[in-house]
Amino acid sequence: MQKRTDNFNKFANKKKGAAIKEEYRQEKRKVKADARAAGEEMRLKKKAKARGEVWEDKKPADTKPTVPSKNTRASERSNKPAERNSKPAERNLKSADRNSKNFERGTKPAPREIGTEQGNSRPIVPAGTRPIKAAQGNNSDALVPQTKDSLIPLNKFIAHAGVCGRREAAELVKAGKVTVNGDKLFEPGYKVSQADKVTVKGKEVFLQKTNVYILLNKPKDFITTSNDPEGRKTVLDLVKGATPERVYPVGRLDRNTTGVLLLTNDGELAQKLTHPSFEVKKIYEVTLDKPVTKKDLDQIVTGVTLEDGFVQADSVGYADTKSKNVVGIEIHSGRNRIVRRIFEHLGYDVKGLDRVMFANLTKKNVERSKWRHLNEKEVRLLKFMNKSFIRKNKATE
Repeated sequence: MQKRTDNFNKFANKKKGAAIKEEYRQEKRKVKADARAAGEEMRLKKKAKARGEVWEDKKPADTKPTVPSKNTRASERSNKPAERNSKPAERNLKSADRNSKNFERGTKPAPREIGTEQGNSRPIVPAGTRPIKAAQGNNSDALVPQTKDSLIPLNKFIAHAGVCGRREAAELVKAGKVTVNGDKLFEPGYKVSQADKVTVKGKEVFLQKTNVYILLNKPKDFITTSNDPEGRKTVLDLVKGATPERVYPVGRLDRNTTGVLLLTNDGELAQKLTHPSFEVKKIYEVTLDKPVTKKDLDQIVTGVTLEDGFVQADSVGYADTKSKNVVGIEIHSGRNRIVRRIFEHLGYDVKGLDRVMFANLTKKNVERSKWRHLNEKEVRLLKFMNKSFIRKNKATE
């Protein structure tokens, strides 16, 4: 029993690992400091020898900071109260002199004009408010309380109003086609609220409360835009009566490209689905003028260099085992006419291009030129997919 106690005491009195490591670090620092000092001394010796001087080893004298004596500190403290006592007297004299010269008993200084700063005609705006012109057109500025939650960027406001996507809205603002309370603005990030009157190309727009998601199987000869200056048919002509809300297409399909197209008034989701950083998956069925060789298929996956940079497909293969003129291609790039340009670069002529999948949405059970509303599950999957992309992008930053 005594032996076990002795062993335990020996173990308890043993130094811990942290203490041993700290001692080792301190010893290592000391060795480095000694080495630096020895090197400096050697350097000075060489300099002295080069000048013909005799080097003498000198130990640095112990220098201790001079500590003032008790008598000195006491005398300093005795002088300070006199200085402090003299200052209030001077302040009192100045105050009395000012009161006797500049003020009369019973009078008060004239109040400063409310709402303006002295020497400045700019109105003082209380915290949490900002001047907003009344929508009825009167000239007076009304102070409308605002909170951070109620203010959104101008291009986001336009997108949520169902006019177009955020990037297109930013271009409209920069082009001077947007006004806020009658003033033309050119900054897409300008903050607005529902109290502001926002017009796009002369038409007032409003925030929409109900989000709408429509899947269209686009046919040929329809333009993927909200309106066409040349008066050509647009994809919005195909979904008339589908919803009272203003919707716009997410992304673009060429006039002769068919297939899956999403239309919505959810500006935030549209921004994510079209932004290159989210790498939304798209699958196309391509019909070509001649059979595609295996070498060219491998080249498409390896990558080709176009006039606007390098691009490669995620996968590619024959869509029809009987004909090598039809291939399927999966790609994440959203560059303009990217699929057509890849095959044209390799010497093929694209006879038909059909998008069969976009962001996991397919045209199953939707005939050409027809449309349907997305169900709740499909909308949740779209938004969840974008959240996963956000997490992936943050992890790679």
